[in-house]
Amino acid sequence: MTSPTNFQLRNIKVLPLPIERRVHPSVTSKSKRILDIFGAIIGLTFTAIIAMPIMIAMQFTDPGALLYSQIRCGFEGKPFRIWKFRSMIADADLKKHLVENQAKGHIFKNDNDPRITAIGHFLRRTSLDEFPQFWNVLKGEMSLVGTRPPTTEEVAMYQAHHLQRLKVKPGITGEWQAKGRSQIQDFEDVVRMDLDYQKRWSFMYDINLIIKTIAVVVARKGAC
Repeated sequence: MTSPTNFQLRNIKVLPLPIERRVHPSVTSKSKRILDIFGAIIGLTFTAIIAMPIMIAMQFTDPGALLYSQIRCGFEGKPFRIWKFRSMIADADLKKHLVENQAKGHIFKNDNDPRITAIGHFLRRTSLDEFPQFWNVLKGEMSLVGTRPPTTEEVAMYQAHHLQRLKVKPGITGEWQAKGRSQIQDFEDVVRMDLDYQKRWSFMYDINLIIKTIAVVVARKGAC
């Protein structure tokens, strides 16, 4: 049985669309939450260690804030503030319209985005820019494994079947990060992989994706 869901996001009203109300088991799993807390504590410890060297490197390449934040949509479209180490110039959001979107659908990608700083390229290749998101995981806004957290602008353009990917918490990693990273350029492929994750989810499947993600990052496969 379905019922209309309204998303009021950053003064953007998304038209009511049907979304299944049954809660996905990953959302209520105690074992998954324990894994998230354990992983977040380890991740935040490492984040604190690397923060100072990254901040020093930034001052020599592109002085500015160490962290970048943006409003994203989480479980059932609930907005939250995501955190990353800044990998772009300070006014990158204002210059987004000047950069060509090489991806298809409701995602934005450019393999040679001129807004990315020198240290930013390194942070993205190694995925170190994502580490502050362990704070989001500890707070329960994200999970170690889930779906890519979309922006409010992306969700405002969603069709009915796209909303199904919001039935689980967004993750630092997931199907598309473990199996393709930046090589995946079509949003429909991202949605397909997100929904496949929901169907295949189990505690051990999360462990499997975490291991695959680590292997992909170490090998720098599909990195920006």
